[in-house]
Amino acid sequence: MHWLTEPFTADFVLRALIGGAFVAIICGVVGTWVVIRGMAFLGEAIGHGMLPGVALATVAGAPAIAGGAASAVVMSAAISLLQRRGRLSYDTSIGLLFVSMLSLGVIIVSHSRSFATDATAMLFGDILAMDESDLLGLSLAAIATVTITAVLHRSFVAAAFDTRIAHTLGLRPHIAQLAMVGLVTLAVVSSYQAVGSLLVVGLLLAPAVAAGPWTRNIPARMMAAAAVGIMAVALGLLFSWYAGTAAGASIAMAAITLAALSGALARLMMRRSRLATTVSGREPAPVLVSLTGKSS
Repeated sequence: MHWLTEPFTADFVLRALIGGAFVAIICGVVGTWVVIRGMAFLGEAIGHGMLPGVALATVAGAPAIAGGAASAVVMSAAISLLQRRGRLSYDTSIGLLFVSMLSLGVIIVSHSRSFATDATAMLFGDILAMDESDLLGLSLAAIATVTITAVLHRSFVAAAFDTRIAHTLGLRPHIAQLAMVGLVTLAVVSSYQAVGSLLVVGLLLAPAVAAGPWTRNIPARMMAAAAVGIMAVALGLLFSWYAGTAAGASIAMAAITLAALSGALARLMMRRSRLATTVSGREPAPVLVSLTGKSS
């Protein structure tokens, strides 16, 4: 088993594992809500919406993550503004801003004559370059994500399943929606260095999808998704070390592979349960459950 631990004896790989674990916690918590509420397009749009800010910061010699965060916040605010005050639907608002921000980022990148390396890191991440300050920032982001999600859990649940009930209970679904957009923004920005703007949605969605068939409620799904994400980070780093592949892409692919395996195993267990029911002639005990606790 020496081959499992050998890569992590290198300091930069160990830092990547720790930083990736924080990212997995953030994405596991937020990604659960992204899957439940069908907000995958928002995560993708914010990921690409970081491009102009990162490009401007890089050209100006400022920290890329600061520019990306500012750009993501601007895009999130613009989405909320268009939805609340305009006549456009939520998806249409996201789509228009997605294209405009991506186009602006490409214009800035193409205007610079020495941007190839920076663009690669921007799109696919550079998790192996993490340092202690990055780990500190990710730990604070993870704490903030878990705290906000815990405090607003009732509001998120009510807003996700019935906004009228949320209004009746005084839970302010509009505030919950703004907080959710803010959490998605935080998750995308936090994941930027690990997997870049192109691959972040994979880390948001895949662990939550993998955890879905095996959990009875939302908090359990979040914890399982975080665990799957940490496993994906470790497997991706191992594969990158031995195969010489890009670490961020390897992590994203590991997460998607785990989701596929989880789905295949869940379907297999369901078929076996149905076969056992047919043979015995009895009602089956539910093997898989949804988020509401009902059998699937």
